[in-house]
Amino acid sequence: MSLDTEKELFLNNIDDMLQTTINKGAHTVLIVDDEVNNLQLLKRTLRGKYNILTASNGQEGLEVLENNIDRISLIVSDHKMPVMEGTEFLERANKISPDVIKILLTGFSDIEILMDAVNKCNLFQYMLKPFDPVELEQVIDSGIDKFDLASSKSAILKDLRELFYKTIKSISSALDAKDPYTHGHSLRVTLYSLILAKELNLTDKTLEEIELAGLLHDIGKIGIPQSILCKPGKLTDEEFAVMKSHPENSEKLVSSIKKLSGITEWLKAHHEKWDGSGYPGHLKGEEIPISARIIALADTYDAMTSTRSYRRALEHEVAIDEIKRCAGTQFDPNLAALFVKLQDTIKAAKENPEEYYEKYSYLQKEIHSSIS
Repeated sequence: MSLDTEKELFLNNIDDMLQTTINKGAHTVLIVDDEVNNLQLLKRTLRGKYNILTASNGQEGLEVLENNIDRISLIVSDHKMPVMEGTEFLERANKISPDVIKILLTGFSDIEILMDAVNKCNLFQYMLKPFDPVELEQVIDSGIDKFDLASSKSAILKDLRELFYKTIKSISSALDAKDPYTHGHSLRVTLYSLILAKELNLTDKTLEEIELAGLLHDIGKIGIPQSILCKPGKLTDEEFAVMKSHPENSEKLVSSIKKLSGITEWLKAHHEKWDGSGYPGHLKGEEIPISARIIALADTYDAMTSTRSYRRALEHEVAIDEIKRCAGTQFDPNLAALFVKLQDTIKAAKENPEEYYEKYSYLQKEIHSSIS
């Protein structure tokens, strides 16, 4: 090893030792450069303000990023490096952590290369070498400000999403509480609907909307008199006509809420039947939205297997036989067959709805993953 190399490594080690403890309140910046002098200059410039991680090439930089993905707020990378050029490194880093701020240092002023880098890497800024350390520090400070702003906005959106979800669940629980016999009904209907929907490999957006529709499918009953909802005997024709108004009431109640606009037709159609004998629109077959067909199955199963004011709950096996019998008339035959196929999971979910809802809930999972 030459004297110059030994001196360089010694200075490098001394510089590393000067940055001792991690400041838990500070952001972490990853510096990627194959030139030791540049690394040390950047570390001296930023020390005290940010925690610093370093890598000598793009491949090493990716490994550092993957191992510290929750810590790193900003990356400063040189362009011309062995193993992997800075633009390729930042493009791959963007796929690993798209929210991290990315700055490219380059000795080239080719505008096409730079614009390509900006687009592919989601670049915050590029700076030409040799750079002014003070100017670079200002750019990094601006990048960190942008990261903080995006993080704050994201946190607010997460809080609003959680508040919205909790509000929907509260409304659903309040509706069920109107009738002591329907406690937990909306949650169970939602759970059975999600079990079916996930087996159909529907999109995340559709799963989210099915969950919302399941929780709110009976919201129109908020306007139904308690004397009708809880009547122990058979409803009169007039009373049944009032009860049948709840799907349209549901549609009217949620139609003005932008977040719920996609589920209004499903709420209105969850009492339609495959043969056209349902209400309120006498829709038939695939005229009925698939989500409404799913909820109709789940709703009927839960109604049959729950004790009501006018009758005791049916056994699971009896309800399954009834679903088989009504396939092709009341229910979509393909969905009915799938429900029967999944009956063991449905039965287990019925016996422990809270545990299974935790497993199948799309909205709850989204909130938990965004908070962690």
